Amino acid sequence: MIRSGIGYDVHRLVEGRKLILGGVEIPHHVGLEGHSDADVLCHAIADALLGSIGEPDIGHFFPPGDESIRGISSLEILRQIAAILAEKGAIIHNIDATLIAERPKILPHVPQMKEHLAAVLGISVGQVGVKATTNERMGFPGREEGMCAMAIATVDLPV
Repeated sequence: MIRSGIGYDVHRLVEGRKLILGGVEIPHHVGLEGHSDADVLCHAIADALLGSIGEPDIGHFFPPGDESIRGISSLEILRQIAAILAEKGAIIHNIDATLIAERPKILPHVPQMKEHLAAVLGISVGQVGVKATTNERMGFPGREEGMCAMAIATVDLPV
């Protein structure tokens, strides 16, 4: 059975943190705040994948109060979520994600993001879509207070 799931995540931008998006460290004067590496793109993809198989969101599997996972790489989170899908016999057909941020420019980093995401999910680069857009200077993303991402995942899940 073909199933889809959607994901959305948001993190505040703060000083003193690295900016990690799609598993890639991007030079920027601020980074995303969070219990993990706060990779908003990976988190949206994680929720989309979990939703596609009817599971709860990322916080269920990786609670923000769990000190044993403080600073965990979001690529590792995705690796573990891919294992959950594999246990259920789900096959990932594709992922499509959009990052919403005013700065920095994301396009130069997209090929590397797609490579990282495909590798941890066990799919080809051609099955991963990553795009970026601005919020036209409106709202918290437009004021550069935070970044958000949304994603959709399509999987085949045995009945």
